[in-house]
Amino acid sequence: MVVNISFQSFQDPEVAKKWAGVIKKLAPDSEVTYKFTHVCGTHEQVISRYGVRSLLPSNVEIIAGPGCPVCVVPARDIDEAIALAQEDVIMTTFGDMSRVPGTEKSLLDIKTEGADVRIVYGPNDATKIARENPDRNVVFFAIGFETTAAIVAEELLTNPPENFSMLCSHRTIPAVMNLLMGVGELQIDGFICPGHVSTIIGMHPYKFLTDAYRLPAVIAGFEPVDILISIAYLLKQIKEKKPQVINEYKRGVAPEGNLIAQRKIDEVFNLATVHWRGIGRVPEGGYTLKIEKYDARKKFSIQVKKPQDIKPGCICHLIMLGKMTPNQCQLFGTDCQPSHPYGPCMVSREGTCNIWHKYGSLNFI
Repeated sequence: MVVNISFQSFQDPEVAKKWAGVIKKLAPDSEVTYKFTHVCGTHEQVISRYGVRSLLPSNVEIIAGPGCPVCVVPARDIDEAIALAQEDVIMTTFGDMSRVPGTEKSLLDIKTEGADVRIVYGPNDATKIARENPDRNVVFFAIGFETTAAIVAEELLTNPPENFSMLCSHRTIPAVMNLLMGVGELQIDGFICPGHVSTIIGMHPYKFLTDAYRLPAVIAGFEPVDILISIAYLLKQIKEKKPQVINEYKRGVAPEGNLIAQRKIDEVFNLATVHWRGIGRVPEGGYTLKIEKYDARKKFSIQVKKPQDIKPGCICHLIMLGKMTPNQCQLFGTDCQPSHPYGPCMVSREGTCNIWHKYGSLNFI
C-alpha cells in the first residue's frame, strides 16, 4: 500500500471517500468486527469533528482511550495543588487543569475564593513569575504526556530560581497502552498511536505491541485522511497477518523520535509507577523528579484527605478505558456539561465527553 498525497489532500473530502472505499474492501461486512483504540484527545477531536466514524463500515470501530492529559490527573494531585495554593503559594498551571475537579473543588474554585492561582502557557511563564516574586514560593503544576514533559525538562535545566518548584503529574503513553491490553472485556485489534507523543519518543517504544501481543500499530497524523489511512494500514496488517509499527505521520515523526528531547527527559525525570485517574496504578506510567530541590512534594509538607477520583454517577473511568461512550452516561449533557463539568472528561477540549458534547451529533466529512 503506497501513500503519496499532497499536504492539502489530508482534508480533501474526495480523498477521504477514496480511503473509506479502501477500508470497506479490507473489511467487508461480515461477522468479524475490528476495534482499534487510540490514546489521543486530538485524534478524537478530528474523528468526531469530521465524522470519520460515519465513513467506516459497521464492523470497524474506533475506540477512544485515555488520551486526555488533564483527565487522567488523579484527584490526589489536584488536592495537593489546592492545599499548596491555600498556603500563600503562587500556584501556576494550564487553563484546562485549573477547571478539573479534585475531590471537592478545583483550582479555579479556590481562585475565586482568593487563592493566588495563575494560568500560564508553559513552565517558562512560571519561572518568570518566580523571578518577579522573589519573596514568594511559586509552584508549577506540571501535567501532560511525553510531549509536555520535554518542555518542562528543558526549563528545569535552565537553573530556575530557588523559590520555584514543581508539582509533577506527568504521565507516559506506552505504559498505559500496555495496561489496556490486560483489561478484561476489552477487544483491541490494533492501536492508532499518538502523533504528538511520537514526535518525542519515536517508533521503538510501541514495538512491544507487535512483539508481545502480535498487534498492529500505526502512528497517525491529525487530519481526517491521516486517520483513514491509519485504519487501512491496520486492516491490511491484520489481513496479511504481519503486525508491525508503521509511521503514517512521517511528515512529523522521525523513526528515532527527538533524541535531544529524550536526553533531557532522562536528565530530569525518573520513570515510576503512578496512579492514573479512574484507571489505577500503571507501572512506569509516569515521571518523578530527579532534581529534588525543585520537587514541591519534597519542599513542602502536603497533607490531603483521602481523595475521590470518580464521583457517584460518573462513568469517566469506563470512558477512559474504552468500555463505554459518553452518551451512555446518564449525566452527559444534563448535570455534566462543559460549562459545569461533573467529571474530568468533560473539562478539557481533549476530553472525550467534551468532544462528544461539541461534535457528537455531526455525522459528515
